[in-house]
Amino acid sequence: MKQLKQSWLLFAFIANFFAVGVPYWLIPYNKLNLPSALMEWSLLLVGVSALLLCAYKVTSFWSAIRIVGASVPAAVFARMVVDVAKDPTSHNLWPLELIISLIVGFLCELAGSIAGSLIASLFAGQDSGEK
Repeated sequence: MKQLKQSWLLFAFIANFFAVGVPYWLIPYNKLNLPSALMEWSLLLVGVSALLLCAYKVTSFWSAIRIVGASVPAAVFARMVVDVAKDPTSHNLWPLELIISLIVGFLCELAGSIAGSLIASLFAGQDSGEK
């Protein structure tokens, strides 16, 4: 069972990594502006995946935030690595880019995890009340 839960966490991370990353990677470097470049429909997917993971008790609240929330800065970091390999002078403010993406990912993940945990506790209360 633990293996299945870890598989769902990995799937959520990879799905969110590409959902956030692909639209972000397609933006030309000269038009890139954080955090507005990250404000896409894909951030909704990050929150929804956290909600589902917590609501179905696949993972704990903090594990969802740590693992799935890391998909946003991971996508930004992947772009930084590729861009710096092409042009070493790009991304001079990379620490700020990572901090901004961490905050954006954390806020989306936090909202989804809170909602999912509330849903899980609501259903847990109903289950115990029926018995």
